[in-house]
Amino acid sequence: MSQNIRKDEGVLRVIPPPGQSAPLPKQGEKNVLITSALPYCNNVPHLGNIIGSTLSADVYSRYSRTRNRRTLYICGTDEYGTATETQALKEGITPRELCDKYHVLHKETYEWFNIGFDHFGRTSTELHTQISQEIYSNLGKNSLLEKQEKEQTYCEGCPKFLADRYVEGTCPHCGYDDARGDQCDGCSRTLDAVELINPRCLVDKTHKVTTRTSAHMYLQLDKIQPRTEEWIKSAAKKGKWSPNAVINADGEIVDSRLKGGLLPTPLTRDLKWGVPVPVDGEDVHGMKGKMFGHFDAPIGYPSITANYTPEWKQWWFNPRDVDLYQFMGKDNVYFHTVYWPSVQIGDGQYLNYEGGKFSKSKNRGVFGPQAKETGIPASVWRYYLLSSRPETADSMFSWSDCIAANNNVLLNNFGNFVNRALKFVSSQYGGVIPDSGDEPGPYSPNDPLDSEFITSVNGLLKDYIDAMDAVKIRLGLQTVMLVSMRGNNYLQSSGLNKALMASDPKRCAQVISRAINLIYTLSALIYPFMPATSDAIIAQLNAPARAVPEVLCNDILSGHTIGTPEHLFKKIEESMIDVWRTKFGGNEAAADSTSATPDPLKAAPGQKKKGAKKGAQAATPIHDGPKSPEALALEAKISEQGQVVRELKGKTPKTPELDAQIKSEVEVLKSLKAELDKALKASS
Repeated sequence: MSQNIRKDEGVLRVIPPPGQSAPLPKQGEKNVLITSALPYCNNVPHLGNIIGSTLSADVYSRYSRTRNRRTLYICGTDEYGTATETQALKEGITPRELCDKYHVLHKETYEWFNIGFDHFGRTSTELHTQISQEIYSNLGKNSLLEKQEKEQTYCEGCPKFLADRYVEGTCPHCGYDDARGDQCDGCSRTLDAVELINPRCLVDKTHKVTTRTSAHMYLQLDKIQPRTEEWIKSAAKKGKWSPNAVINADGEIVDSRLKGGLLPTPLTRDLKWGVPVPVDGEDVHGMKGKMFGHFDAPIGYPSITANYTPEWKQWWFNPRDVDLYQFMGKDNVYFHTVYWPSVQIGDGQYLNYEGGKFSKSKNRGVFGPQAKETGIPASVWRYYLLSSRPETADSMFSWSDCIAANNNVLLNNFGNFVNRALKFVSSQYGGVIPDSGDEPGPYSPNDPLDSEFITSVNGLLKDYIDAMDAVKIRLGLQTVMLVSMRGNNYLQSSGLNKALMASDPKRCAQVISRAINLIYTLSALIYPFMPATSDAIIAQLNAPARAVPEVLCNDILSGHTIGTPEHLFKKIEESMIDVWRTKFGGNEAAADSTSATPDPLKAAPGQKKKGAKKGAQAATPIHDGPKSPEALALEAKISEQGQVVRELKGKTPKTPELDAQIKSEVEVLKSLKAELDKALKASS
């Protein structure tokens, strides 16, 4: 098929997709280094892990590539430590065998979700050991280590010292019987595991748990604190950090641990599986045979990079030319913005840092490998997870919202626009783009017929770039959907149909050409969020991958032959809500259901569509035909209002005032859905 694409500089994407090369930063340009929190290698990832770090980081990585910036996205499994040792003991295998098993499962899960790492490594490597030991030795040379001896819980049955998370017992303060070794869920007080009454080993509760004295090496965070605080304030301002548990929007440090004064923290543990503490000559500190604890975990970022390219220091010791963006869940904020930078400051090498309730025990929630089992395509999962991404508050997973996102936003808005325009070219122009009379390059905002359309699209493109540069991923995705909505409105208001083609062929050619070029732009905008969907669009356009433009342009020129139009999305039956709620509701719910899971994208023969159970949140009305501008605008409002409700429901503590606010916003959501229902019926 013949192509006729504008080839000016900056039009096409020239940075390769993730994993296709080992790029190095280029002096004088913006180079982007991205990491996401290293997942523990003792279980499979669930959706909370995926949206909290890996998927969000993938979006920004792909966005950087659409701006033709040299980009490196690094991640891998965190394999050493107590969690791995204990899980291996439970499964009756060695820690190495456990890590080999789960590393593969993690990698396969991320690949299915189209998460594109340049390199997905692991911490159980020789380079990781070398770099970790070097940093530890530097801390010692800088007089920041001190030896302490303390009582620790010890399991005689395992036999081993137990980390706090693997001990439970009776709280000495309130008498709660299932207090954990680090905190009591009954009275919320922090604990030391040795304080517990009748302590129990979580590996085997019949084991006898006692206390023994053990010596460990501690990092003197109190000595480093003044420099850490100075760095946090400077880096937060320069890197435009989001307000978090450490620093607020005004640049004030709010973390209680910093305000109360940091205490020395242990770097070593009594483990068999980990990075050995380096001992030079005589073991004067008694550290021989001990391993690092969580100390070496963040060192995995540079060590995994070192396993990918021998030039890793060009990325990690180059603050002038490299910006680092870290993606993590909120529980990791302190570790990455206080503890780990303190280690780097104490080490003296100054690595560059600029940017940036699921239940496993009860089998409650959707875990990575199970997402594939639902039959919902990876692109739809990515869209739903990213559209409800927690940015200012926790968000809640909802099957109703997930299905509505597919049917109402992706199918009826985004997919409808792309398919309608491409099918018109295929059926009315034989698949060849007609001559619109437009010159190649940017469309004029003063166009006599489409100035409002061109200006509004250009404004949305600016909003998109501003949002993505500020790592406001959810806002960026919402803007993409507004662009596709604007495309639908354009086709509607322009009256694109056979009659227009007969009465005003020049105008018809102009409308369809401009719509096709908006679709080409959308293929670049959606790529960070849904790469498979982007690939499908450019295949149907028969065009090379485009970079993100700053303004709408005439890039696909007359005489260009498109590919075969196909639907990007399929409808999901609402009856699947109850099926999935049962399947993924936990052990108890699963016990009540033994039926096989039907295909969500196809109703069973003779099956009537069922709504959600009484009392469940009503899904947005389903409509398969063309939509009016009013209906499309209402859908956007419903999506935004739904997010408002989810964020309010995720807030704590619960108060009467918050409950009243939630109730009020839910009523607004119901009202919008009722309006949409009327609008859809009117257009049927």
